[in-house]
Order: sequence, then structure tokens, then C-alpha cells
Amino acid sequence: MENQETHCIVCGEATNDGITVVNQFICTSCEQEMVKTDVQDKKYSFFIHRLKRLWVHINA
Repeated sequence: MENQETHCIVCGEATNDGITVVNQFICTSCEQEMVKTDVQDKKYSFFIHRLKRLWVHINA
């Protein structure tokens, strides 16, 4: 998604720096934070909740 701002499905921020998974955009900042978040961290469940949007998109 070069040269086009896209909204991150995790944080909602508009940027063009990130990855696309199942046609949904995740910014680099959120991607990096998700990778380093431990499963015991309270934020882990937040990320899981946000990533459920990927499954909804696949099954739509």
C-alpha cells in the first residue's frame, strides 16, 4: 500500500507504514508491539479482540 494512507485495524491511526493481512492493514508500530507482547500481558487480549476482524473479513 505504497503512497496511500491506510487505517490500522488495531489502533485506527492513518499511515502507510505497515503490513496487509487478509486485506486488512496493521501499522508497523502495532505489529511490533503485538510480536513482543507476552500472553500474560493485559494488552494481549486487546490485540486478540482487534485481530478477530481478520476472521470476520475472511468469513464475510
